[in-house]
Amino acid sequence: MARSSAGPIVAGLTAAALVVVGVLAYQAQATAPDHRSTARAASHGGEKADGKGKGKKGSTKLPGDSGTGRRVVYAVGAKRVWLVGADEQPVRTFPVSPSSVDPDPGAYGVTSRSSGLVGSDGVQVEHVVVFHQADGVVFGFSAALDGSAPDPNARKKTGAIREARADGAAMWRFATPDTKVVVVP
Repeated sequence: MARSSAGPIVAGLTAAALVVVGVLAYQAQATAPDHRSTARAASHGGEKADGKGKGKKGSTKLPGDSGTGRRVVYAVGAKRVWLVGADEQPVRTFPVSPSSVDPDPGAYGVTSRSSGLVGSDGVQVEHVVVFHQADGVVFGFSAALDGSAPDPNARKKTGAIREARADGAAMWRFATPDTKVVVVP
């Protein structure tokens, strides 16, 4: 049987292709935006929560009936999160982008965290903070490496709540296991 000399060539080309893909993946991750868009970053990203609202719609004021103590507050209708310290003062607030299913209002606790994984919508995410699961849908906060937001009109039921990468890092530092998460309408 004749031996082919193409084997080492194919192996070399495959190795070279893998190196190129690795370099491109690294470059894509290194240049991914910290915020979903520059417009959002300029107007909302990582806002300090000073308690001064701007009216009901678009308000950054901490919602009433959002619990007490150190907690994460997620206002579904406002699409906004507050990280609230033990002194009852918000330390950070930021907008979020929910996916196709919203969690029911109530008090939950952080059940698990992951530094990175592929989200239920197929997007690579980091700083995943899970706080609830119902009817096969997992609810949690995360930041997409590519800065994308989930599709709220997707057919697939997902409970991802996306935040900008800088906000995701702040959530990760704040929302350790068992941290209270309060969901309000």
